[in-house]
Amino acid sequence: MDERNNIDNSPIKIVALGGLGEVGKNTYCIENDSTQILIDAGVLFATPDLPGINYIIPDYSHVKDAGSRFKALFITHGHEDHIGGIPFLLNRVQIPVIYAPKLALGLIKHKLEEMKSKPNVKLVEYDSNSVIKINDFTFKFFHVTHSIPDSYAIKIETPHGNILHTGDFKVDLTPVDFDFDLSGLAKCGANGVDLLLADSTNAEKEGYTPSEKSVVNSLNEVFRQAEGRIIISTFSSNISRIQQILATAIKYERKIAILGRSMESNIQAAREYGFIKIPDNYFINNLEAIKKMNPSEVLILCTGSQGESLAALSRIAFNQHRVKINFGDTVIFSSSPIPGNTTAINKVINQLTREGANVLTNSSSNRLHASGHPCKQELRLMQKLIKPKYFMPIHGEYHMLKLHADIAKECGLPSENTFVCANGDSVILENHKCRYGERIFTDVEYCDTTESFGISTNVIKDRSLLSTNGLVSLLLIFHNDSLLENKITIDTKGFSYYINSDSSYVKDLKSLLAKEIVNKFSQNTNIEVLKDFATNYVARYFYKITHRNPVVVTQTITY
Repeated sequence: MDERNNIDNSPIKIVALGGLGEVGKNTYCIENDSTQILIDAGVLFATPDLPGINYIIPDYSHVKDAGSRFKALFITHGHEDHIGGIPFLLNRVQIPVIYAPKLALGLIKHKLEEMKSKPNVKLVEYDSNSVIKINDFTFKFFHVTHSIPDSYAIKIETPHGNILHTGDFKVDLTPVDFDFDLSGLAKCGANGVDLLLADSTNAEKEGYTPSEKSVVNSLNEVFRQAEGRIIISTFSSNISRIQQILATAIKYERKIAILGRSMESNIQAAREYGFIKIPDNYFINNLEAIKKMNPSEVLILCTGSQGESLAALSRIAFNQHRVKINFGDTVIFSSSPIPGNTTAINKVINQLTREGANVLTNSSSNRLHASGHPCKQELRLMQKLIKPKYFMPIHGEYHMLKLHADIAKECGLPSENTFVCANGDSVILENHKCRYGERIFTDVEYCDTTESFGISTNVIKDRSLLSTNGLVSLLLIFHNDSLLENKITIDTKGFSYYINSDSSYVKDLKSLLAKEIVNKFSQNTNIEVLKDFATNYVARYFYKITHRNPVVVTQTITY
C-alpha cells in the first residue's frame, strides 16, 4: 500500500469462476490485494445426463477465502445465468452489497423472498448516471440492448488500467425498450480501455443478430391466423419477448393465462417495476374460466420451452395439467434449444402434435425467436468502438472464445494480446499491461431443489453409474462372529436381465464369497474391513463375467 496517496499498488487479477468453456454460471472476479468484487453470479442449467440435478454453480471457495476483501457483487442484467447463483452464494458467504439495475434488482428481491432464511444483504440500484467507488476501483455503467431490459456494460477503473465488461449484449438499433449507448461506449473507448471482456455466445455466426422487433411481425401473423387457443412457451426471464407477446395478445383481444412459477414471478416483478405494462383485467386468474371462453379469445403463456419434464408445457402435453390440449390449438416455441435439450424438446413437440396441436418453432419462415447475443459484425463493431489494448473473450464454449479472439486479431489486435482462458485461469493487469497469472482452483457444485448447499461430484458419479451400470445389493448376516452362508442375499436392479438372485452366477458367487470371508475371519478381520472386501470381491466378480461396473451396496447384520 502506498501511504502517500493511499492507493493499493498491487496488480489487478481477473479470473472467471464460471462462464468460460460453457454458456452459463457467469461469475467473474476482479481483485487486488485489498479488494475483491464479483461481476454476476449465475447458474448453469443441468442437462439430461445429470439425473436429479437442476442447477450447476461455481465452487465459491475463492470468494470465501477472500474474507473481508470481498466487497461487492455487481449484476449486469437479470437473466438466470447471471443472477441465479445468488441464493447459493449467500448460503456460503456474506455478500456485503449487491449493485444491480432496477429490473434485475426486482428479480433478485423475489429470489431472496423465496429463501427460507432471509439473508442480510444490502441491495443498491444503479443506472447509466451512477458512479460507484469501492476502495481503488471506480465503476461506471453503459446501457446495452439484450433480450431483457435494463442490461449494462460495466467499466472498472483501477490504478493499473481500465477494464470494460460488456455483459450480454447485441447491437439492436430498433430495440423494444431503450437504445444501446453507442456514444457512451465510443467515449469509453476514446478514454482508453486496457482490457476488454466481451460476450462470445454467437461468435460463430456471421452478420448481425436480428432485432427483437423482428419477432413482432411473425407473432402478428400467427395471432391473425390462429382460430383456436394460442399457447406460447419462452424463457421466463426473456422480459422483452414476454412484453411483446402480451402486447400482441391485447391487440388481438385475447385474455392471458400465465402458467409456471418462474413465469408468474418474473412477470410480477417486471410489472411492479414498470417493464411490463398490461392492465389487470387482461389476465385470467381462474384456469377453470378458460374452459368457458371462446378459444380464439385465449392466450396461454407458460414455461417449458426447453422440454423440462416438470414445466407447464410438458405437463400440458402429457395430460398432467389442469389445462389440456384441444384439437386446433397453436403452440409456439419462442426460443432456441439450449445444447443438450433437443431430444427433450422434440419429445414434447411430438406429443403436442399427437394431441392435435399445430406446433410452430423458430425457422427462416417463422421468426419466432431472436437471440440476445452479438454475431460477428457486432463483435467487430465492439472492437472498433472500444479499441482495447488487450482482450479476453468471455461467456461461451471454447470454440466460441477462440473464434472471438480471432475476430479481435482480424480487427488489428496482436495475437499475444488476446487471452483465451478457462475457468480458474487468471489474467494480471499491471501498469497498463496484461499477462497470464497463476491458475486458481475451480470446481463446480450440483444443486437440486432440496439441497441448498449443493451435491458433491462423488454423488453425481454414483448417479451416473446407477443410470448406466445398475445396482447390486449385498446383505451379509453374521451369528456369533460366523457368517451364515445361507444368509448371503444378493439382489440386482437395472443391472442385467440374466443375472438375478436365482441365477447360477449369483449362486456361485454366494459360495465363493462365503469361503473367502471364512478365510478372512481366520485372520481376525473386523466387520468393516470385511464389508470393503466383500464389496470389492462382488464388483470384480461381476466385471469379470459382464464387463460392467454396477454400484455395489453392502450391508451387514450381526446377532
